[in-house]
Amino acid sequence: MTKRRLSPDTLDTMLRAAMRVGCHVEAELCDGWFNTAYRIRLHDGRDAVVKLAPPRQAPVLRYERGILATEALVYRLASAVPGVPLPELLHADEEFLVLSALSGAPWDKARDHLPAEATPVLLRELGRITARLHTVVSPDEQFGYPAPESALTASTWREAFTAMVTAVLADAQHWRSPLGMTSNEVLALVDAHADALDDVDTPTLVHFDLWPGNIFVTGDGKPRITGLIDHERAFWGDAAAELVSLEFCGPIDAHSELIAGYRDAAGRLHFDESLTRRLALYRLYLGLILVTECGPRGYGPDHLTFCQGMLANWATALRDL
Repeated sequence: MTKRRLSPDTLDTMLRAAMRVGCHVEAELCDGWFNTAYRIRLHDGRDAVVKLAPPRQAPVLRYERGILATEALVYRLASAVPGVPLPELLHADEEFLVLSALSGAPWDKARDHLPAEATPVLLRELGRITARLHTVVSPDEQFGYPAPESALTASTWREAFTAMVTAVLADAQHWRSPLGMTSNEVLALVDAHADALDDVDTPTLVHFDLWPGNIFVTGDGKPRITGLIDHERAFWGDAAAELVSLEFCGPIDAHSELIAGYRDAAGRLHFDESLTRRLALYRLYLGLILVTECGPRGYGPDHLTFCQGMLANWATALRDL
């Protein structure tokens, strides 16, 4: 329901008006589940990707309001950080982004074609890249989602995170999402561990969607990461929250390759009781999002059941702390 498909002629007209250069549409990129994206070749010879905002009337979760502008913001800020590979932002407005095409392929697609020894190398590099990304901090010292449309910012991480959870619970109520627990039960779980959030005093840029599908890699010669994509779900918060999505790439324990790379690049994480409690809170939040978004996206019962299982497991883990 959030996809907005356009004809090749319409895309060509849009780009001519915005960038003074036309395009040839090569393919729709169907991996993403929210935005519509097209692989194109600009008439000046550059390979690029056009990413379209959802239709204005499309139902979205509260935190998703204005997230195309969030993605453009992340590209502008993170592109200034050495050692963070990204597509180049060629154009941005309220309706669409144009990004340079990356070499390589998403890690989840390339994994079967990479040698086994590539995985630890890539995980360590991913840790280094993530640490560099985390040097970007909120310019106004606010925590939460950057887009004003979401109205989800606060001066402390505890206040911002509680507002983020409360917002997705309101979305879940609207969509009658089967969370397996009441809103009051969720908020009680958060409140029981909210004091750990007070240990976070720097609003760091957190991508929060760094799973293998958003990490481009190449295995030609030495395996390497060629770029990170899909930054629209980023927020200002606890750098440790990044581990929740990075966990889909590989182990995130204190002795893992990923954390070794993070520390190689001067990233700091303290594996103590506070971190354990905070990670459990962030997993709960991700689980709430995964189940709730099934409503506006129209996902099928199998996907919903899968997401419900993850949420149930993460809620149980938090209760057991």
